[in-house]
Amino acid sequence: LVRRGYREPLTTFATNVMGTLHVLEAARRQPGVRAVIVVTTDKCYAPSSGPWGHRETDPLGGHDPYSASKACAEIAVAAWRSSYEDAPLMASARAGNVIGGGDWAEDRIVPDLYRAARAKQPAIVRHPGAVRPWQHVLEPLAGYLQLGAQLLNGNKQFASAWNFGPALEDMQPVSRLCEVLAPALGARWETPGNPVQHKENPSLRLDSSKAVLELGWQPRWKLEQTLTATADWYRRHDAGENARDLVIEQIRAYVAHNMQETVA
Repeated sequence: LVRRGYREPLTTFATNVMGTLHVLEAARRQPGVRAVIVVTTDKCYAPSSGPWGHRETDPLGGHDPYSASKACAEIAVAAWRSSYEDAPLMASARAGNVIGGGDWAEDRIVPDLYRAARAKQPAIVRHPGAVRPWQHVLEPLAGYLQLGAQLLNGNKQFASAWNFGPALEDMQPVSRLCEVLAPALGARWETPGNPVQHKENPSLRLDSSKAVLELGWQPRWKLEQTLTATADWYRRHDAGENARDLVIEQIRAYVAHNMQETVA
């Protein structure tokens, strides 16, 4: 999406800004809607060179069209939230780099490795040293459900911005994912000889302390477990297993893991 934003900046802003505004306004004008969660991205923050993770109070920004458009969407949510008392409770969620089975999008490391393996060609990895807050897609989804429940219960203090990211030790460089997933998927990877010099944040970290302390959410699966589950999904799907069945199985495994940790 970042590279597409460079190619199609007007479409990127139209979708992420005006598209969000249309949804917010439609929700405001529909009496039956009680809560709205707008999911943006961890890239909505202004770049920072520090080793710490971004907090919800950090400045918004972005030095590329995609990131800037998501920052604009965040500002729009905050404006609607403070401007219209008749609007449903509105929150925004900023998740880390999610991975998991069923992702077929372009310019994403996991599906790129999968497609490269099927084509028997090396996957081109542009920035192997870039650090990202990797997490399984079920992690932020669990957070969204917890957040939505609070909004539906009318708890106005939860109508704000929230980070959902992994534990600090799971914020790893792209090369770490390639080292684990490439052999698991039967893929090879390499860096381009003459990479296109689009600006990308070399290190992106999230601080999810607010969600942990105030919402009671916390990441459950470590990076190794996330990578194992992701590779397993693609291998089994490639072998002919039903995609929906695989998703349901992993949801049940995730819920069971959460219940075990809660009891412990």
